[in-house]
Amino acid sequence: MNYGQFLQMIPEATLVAILIIVFFADFALYRSEKKSRTLYVLTAALMLLQLVPCALAEPTSAFGGLYVTSQMANVMKTILTAGTLIVIIMAQPWIEAAGRKTAGEFYMLIVSTLLGMYMMISSGNFLMFFLGLETASVPMACLVALDRLKKISAEAAAKYILTATFSSGVMLYGISFVYGAAGTLYFDDIAQVLAGISPFSDQIYLPILGMVFFFSGLGFKLSLVPFHLWTADTYQGAPTPVTGYLSVVSKGAAALAAFIILTKVFGPLVEQWEMMLGIIIMLTITVGNLFAIRQSELKRFMAFSSISQAGYIMLAVLGNSQMGATALTYYVLVYVVANMAVFTVINVVEQNNGGRTDMAAYNGFYETNPRLSFLMTLALFSLAGIPPFAGMFSKFFVFMAAVGGHESAPFWVYLVVFVALINTVVSLYYYLLIVKAMYIKKTTTPLPAFQSDTNTKLALALCTLGIAAFGVISYIYGWIAAAAV
Repeated sequence: MNYGQFLQMIPEATLVAILIIVFFADFALYRSEKKSRTLYVLTAALMLLQLVPCALAEPTSAFGGLYVTSQMANVMKTILTAGTLIVIIMAQPWIEAAGRKTAGEFYMLIVSTLLGMYMMISSGNFLMFFLGLETASVPMACLVALDRLKKISAEAAAKYILTATFSSGVMLYGISFVYGAAGTLYFDDIAQVLAGISPFSDQIYLPILGMVFFFSGLGFKLSLVPFHLWTADTYQGAPTPVTGYLSVVSKGAAALAAFIILTKVFGPLVEQWEMMLGIIIMLTITVGNLFAIRQSELKRFMAFSSISQAGYIMLAVLGNSQMGATALTYYVLVYVVANMAVFTVINVVEQNNGGRTDMAAYNGFYETNPRLSFLMTLALFSLAGIPPFAGMFSKFFVFMAAVGGHESAPFWVYLVVFVALINTVVSLYYYLLIVKAMYIKKTTTPLPAFQSDTNTKLALALCTLGIAAFGVISYIYGWIAAAAV
């Protein structure tokens, strides 16, 4: 083996180096009273530097095609790294509030999970992809259970790991069918074999069955209906920074992986999976929106919101085109900043209000904390797709990708887009429920006025800048579109 090939995996290699540095720093600072603060500064600085190799890495291949990265994969790695950096910034008040000695574990698990996501989107082989998926999933379960003094956190982790284990088994079962049909696990080779199978041949049933099982397992990571039942309980029980990380960074990696595998590996079977995906998208968006309306707990509310948003993200896959890859990546970018802004506000309110995350706690919030209320409103409007915020442009691009990716789009594609448009109005209604609570509803015991810490201000500033700028600065979309080429 030529170990020099590891040098072609620059983003992954530098992330492993960060993991090692944080590990030894945690060991060296074991008895230090400033351990959590020092580890935070070190990890945040290293993750900021990690943006450089992600953004500048060139498309390459290593280890006989096990590792294959493209410019689009590097763009997504940059976005995921930036989202992780925001999570690290916004999590610091939560870590310091309880004087946690698990700060080192938190940062190491975050970096380990991100490494698995890197591997997922740069895999050229199903074995590499599965290893990346598990590398991302197992540390995530530990993160969900990190608040070990709360019973609800342990319960959430148990539900997450049991569902993840089952979904991984289903996925591996599907991969075995694909291997039986193609005799290989390499993406390019599988696509060539499938392209040579007649759609009217009996040989087509085995890869179709494998594809269905594989997508069922991946649907868990994306919280697509009907694989979504774990989401609300896990989001509610996990620490709020972990919930934010799970809702945006994990979903972004899984979305691009789904796009790559469906279009690159199962591209010859597009007629078999495209309509199936359209039905799942309509169910996901509709179910997510209808259940969100009924929620009174804000983290469960955001869980069903994220289910709906996953449906919108997958709209870009319907186009099966370069436009779809661009729209998907742009949507993830906008979703990261908008959703993290909401979770940053939820986190700071939770820290200053006895751990409450119910929607009633935000009644009259504007009277005592007008700035946080305003920033929360901007983020919610972006998630709803209200102009001129970036969320409106991201939804427009995925709608265009779903229809524009076909030379002559069939009727059912327009039906899917129409259902998504109708649901956009529904989502505006339930996002306005929070705005109504903050600005209109009155209470005799409103939240006290409090001063946000520096980390919260920085996280909100970065997110708000993205919400306002990503929709009007055309260079951002052009950068992503150029990578898709």
